[in-house]
Amino acid sequence: MPPARKRPRAYDPAKTRKAVLAQFGNVREAVGTLTGERLALPTRLGEWTVRDLAAHITMAVESVSRALDRDAPAKADLGPLDYASPTATHADAIAEGSHDLAEASPDLVALYAEVEQRLTEGLAAAPPGRVLDTRAGGMALDDYLLTRTIELVVHTDDLNAAVPALDIPFDRQALATCVRLLADTLAVRAPGGSTEVRIPPYAVVQCVEGPRHTRGTPPNVVETDPLTWIRLATGRLEWAVALDKAEVSASGERADLGGLLPLMC
Repeated sequence: MPPARKRPRAYDPAKTRKAVLAQFGNVREAVGTLTGERLALPTRLGEWTVRDLAAHITMAVESVSRALDRDAPAKADLGPLDYASPTATHADAIAEGSHDLAEASPDLVALYAEVEQRLTEGLAAAPPGRVLDTRAGGMALDDYLLTRTIELVVHTDDLNAAVPALDIPFDRQALATCVRLLADTLAVRAPGGSTEVRIPPYAVVQCVEGPRHTRGTPPNVVETDPLTWIRLATGRLEWAVALDKAEVSASGERADLGGLLPLMC
């Protein structure tokens, strides 16, 4: 049985930066192959087209460069596990901005190249401990980059769902970080030790109030694969549907996470 998590999980900033750039590069290469017909395809994100989604991914990464251009706030008020909470508040503005950028950027290949260059240069020039003025509040640069793995991995999966032929690969570090951040967010939202959530090979967390087991197999266990977990946590997949399709296993009376998911949408 893993110990209860008493402090935030530690991440290597250098590995995080490499993962963000690697996953953005994976998406950039795939977007460069898209025809106009495929860019016009619908996605599972409401009215968003593939072009809108591709533009949005650059916005998610460009937000780092834009924040680096602004003055640093006095302190970091937020950590990476606070990221999921305010996302729904800005959903309409994000959707409008993504659509506007897609219309204004007919050459997505050039847009991706420019965003990648600005990010690379900005990270190289950023001093250690830099704090960013983000949409949600002050956050350390290294923590904010962790949240970019969520954006990149989740939307890579969205692109693959919209255009299956793309089959964009996932950088292992980016995927692992995304899974762990979302799992730890669940543990913070529903503190406790009665239920163990397993997402092999990347994360195991305990959550949900109730009797805490002390040895052996816990009485309440949820287990699923990384992409299914990400889809559940971000509202791409409903808990009941995942159970029906055997994409998640849940045993024990406190193993129903349907009321706790999604964590963000």
